[in-house]
Amino acid sequence: MAGRPLAPRSRGGSSVHSRACGLAGSRRSAVPHPSTKSVGTIASLDGLRAVSISIVFLAHSGLKGIVPGFFGVTVFFFLSGYLITTLLRIEFERSGDIGLVDFYVRRMFRIWPLFYLVLIVATLLTWLGAYGPPLPLDPTLVFMQFAHLANYAIVKAGWYLGRSPESWVYWSLAVEEHFYLVLPVAYLAMLKARWPARKQAAAFLALCALTLVWRFVLVFAFDASKERMYVSTDTRIDSIVFGCILAVVYNPVLDEAPCSERWLKRLWFPLGLVVLVASFLPRQPWFDQTLRYTVQGLALLPVFLVAVRWPEWWPCRPLNHPWVRTVGVLSYAMYLVHTTVIRLVEQVVESRLALALLSAVATLVVSYLLHRTIEVPFIEWRKRLRAGRSKAPSTPVDERSAPLSRR
Repeated sequence: MAGRPLAPRSRGGSSVHSRACGLAGSRRSAVPHPSTKSVGTIASLDGLRAVSISIVFLAHSGLKGIVPGFFGVTVFFFLSGYLITTLLRIEFERSGDIGLVDFYVRRMFRIWPLFYLVLIVATLLTWLGAYGPPLPLDPTLVFMQFAHLANYAIVKAGWYLGRSPESWVYWSLAVEEHFYLVLPVAYLAMLKARWPARKQAAAFLALCALTLVWRFVLVFAFDASKERMYVSTDTRIDSIVFGCILAVVYNPVLDEAPCSERWLKRLWFPLGLVVLVASFLPRQPWFDQTLRYTVQGLALLPVFLVAVRWPEWWPCRPLNHPWVRTVGVLSYAMYLVHTTVIRLVEQVVESRLALALLSAVATLVVSYLLHRTIEVPFIEWRKRLRAGRSKAPSTPVDERSAPLSRR
C-alpha cells in the first residue's frame, strides 16, 4: 500500500519551530522536496561519489603523501549509511514494513556481479604473473576475500601477501557488506517499536560513541596495529553510522531543516568544511587511529545536509554537473578496477604523470564498459524480477549505494 511521500516543506524556507538551529525536532512534511528528481535520484550524491573516487584515485596513482586517500573511504562510508537508511525509511513509511529478503536480493544484484568478476580477474592475473613473477596464493586468504572478509585477511596477513596484491581495496567492501547484513534488521526493530526519530538518532550516536571508546581501548590498552584500527568492521562502522543519523533526523530530502537556510549555508556548512580540513592537521598516530574518524563523521553531517538540500547553490552546483555525475555513476566500477589498471600501466610507463593520465583514461574506459555490460543488465534484471513478484511502487530514490572506500 503506497503512503504519502515525506519531504520538507520548502527548498530553503524555515518554519517558526526551526529557527533555533539544531534545537528543534525533526519534523515531517508532505510537500515534495526539489532535490528529489522525478527520475528518482538524490541531488549531489553522484557528485560526492565523483569527488571521493577522484581523491582515492589520485592518492593511489602516486600522490598518497599529498592527497588523503583515506578520507575518500570515510566519505563513501557516510554516503552509504545515509542512502541505505533513507531507502529503508521511505519503504517503511510507505508500506509499514521493510522487505528484508528484497533488500538483500537488491544488494546482491547491485554489488556481487562486478565484485566477483573483478576479483576473479585480479586473482587470475596474479596467478599468471601479469605483474611480474607469479605470486603464491594462500587459499585461506583468497577464500576470505570471496567471503567478504578481506578486511580481516589484512589484519591476519598484511595488505598484499597470499592473494592478488591489487585486490586489497576489497577491505572496505567487506565493512559495508557487514553493515548491510545488520542494519535493516536493527532499523526495522526500531521502527516496529515506534521509536521517534530522535531516539533512533540517539541510538545510532551511542553506537558511534561506543566505537570511539573501543578504538581508544584497542590503541591504549592493547597497542593494536594501524591495520587493525583502519580496516576492521568493529573500528570503522561509525563512519557509516554517522550517515544513518542524517537519514533519520533532518534528512535533506524528507524532513524540514534544523534551522534557517541562512544559518546552514553561512555557518554550519563552512564550519563542517573547516573541521574536515583541521582533522588532517594532527600527526599523532593515536589521533589518526581514534578521534579522526569521529571528527570527520560529525563534520560531514552539515556538508551532506546542505549539498543535498540546496544542489543549485553555487558551491554545490559543480556536484551536479553532468560530467561529474557520470564519474559518480561509474565510481563503483572505478574503485574496483583502478588499482589493477594502475599496476598494469606501471609495467609499460615510467613517468608519474604519464602513469596517472593513462591510468585515469584506462580506468574510465574499463569502468564504463563494465557498467554498461555488467552493472546495468543486472540492475534491470533485478527490477524485472521484482516487478514480477510485486506491484508495489518502486522507491522514488536512487538505489545505487556507494560500496566504495579506500586505504
